[in-house]
Amino acid sequence: MIRAFALLLLFQLIGEIVARTFVLPIPGPVIGMLLLVGVLLASGGVPDFLQRTAEGLLAHLSLLFVPAGVGVIAHLSTLQGAWLALLITLIGSTLITIVITALVLRLFIGQTPRA
Repeated sequence: MIRAFALLLLFQLIGEIVARTFVLPIPGPVIGMLLLVGVLLASGGVPDFLQRTAEGLLAHLSLLFVPAGVGVIAHLSTLQGAWLALLITLIGSTLITIVITALVLRLFIGQTPRA
């Protein structure tokens, strides 16, 4: 488990270094995650030690929303002033996500061989 966390943190660090070095508008952890996915695809799969740790993290994923919820409550007065912009952003991003998901699903259904 320590090995898996070290690997995850290493890729997060690499992503952070890349993001800050090249002044990218993408967060370092996202770049690190993409690099990790690339390495895993190139190596042919996810090692068992990483799979077990990832499943453990996913099982407790809801705990990771607690800090975000606390942040929303702590800055509620700031958010109240921007409620319309937040509402439009939430609705717009939800619609875009639904459309893109439907297009990807259509693409994959079209590629699936029928039995």
